Amino acid sequence: MEDSKAKSSSGSLFFNRSFTMNSTAATESNSPKFHLLLNSPSSLNRAASISRFYNSFDSVKGKVKKLCNLFESAKSSSSPSNLASPKETSPRVVLRPSKSIAYSSSFSLSFNNSSIRLPGTEDRIVVYLTSLRGIRRTYEDCYAVKMIFRGFRVWVDERDISMDAAYKKELQSVLKEKTVSLPQVFIKGKYVGGADVIKSMFEVGELAKILDGFPRRQPGFVCQGCGDVRFVPCWNCSGSRKVFDEDEELPKKCLECNENGLIRCPDCCS
Repeated sequence: MEDSKAKSSSGSLFFNRSFTMNSTAATESNSPKFHLLLNSPSSLNRAASISRFYNSFDSVKGKVKKLCNLFESAKSSSSPSNLASPKETSPRVVLRPSKSIAYSSSFSLSFNNSSIRLPGTEDRIVVYLTSLRGIRRTYEDCYAVKMIFRGFRVWVDERDISMDAAYKKELQSVLKEKTVSLPQVFIKGKYVGGADVIKSMFEVGELAKILDGFPRRQPGFVCQGCGDVRFVPCWNCSGSRKVFDEDEELPKKCLECNENGLIRCPDCCS
């Protein structure tokens, strides 16, 4: 009997201990984890970031509403009912003559009243220029004037002072100046001016009126004799500037060409 009591008491103690152990383990395992989840820094940071996101979203929504209200107020202020009548807002317009009209009239007056004349050129356009590129600005001005006249397809008597020094002396005697800038343009024997004057007349449209009576060439026309250079080698001395005199049996200077052994092209400059 005593043995059976001892066994029963030991069994009950075993079951009681297991129950108490299991129950305490369950309670201990549930409550600290819950507290740790609530009090952990990662969970707190996550909650804080979520709250910040919603707060920023609310602030953005508020800004959008303010902008919408601002634009709606601007639209309402610019409505047709709030606008003033055209009679009140429109200023009085005063018409003034444009600069182009003034420039064209001054050009025409200066061209008609030009006192400088180039005799023997009343039926042509004469341009004194240079083909040398020693001074860039001078060459660009000469080339620009040449292209302007070429655009009108009119024949131009181009007198290149770098090819013949006699043209330089001729221009100095006509303008009565020792230092002369290039290019210089004469139309129908009357002095017009330099590159700036020709460019301005071309932009205004006055140059087209002056060149209205001149004959036009075919598009892309190029002289077959000189290639639009206006000079060819001398036929008498072949450009050597010397001719052999059979009577005296001595070489002499050629009198038909210039200092460069060139003569004017007979095809396009006759």
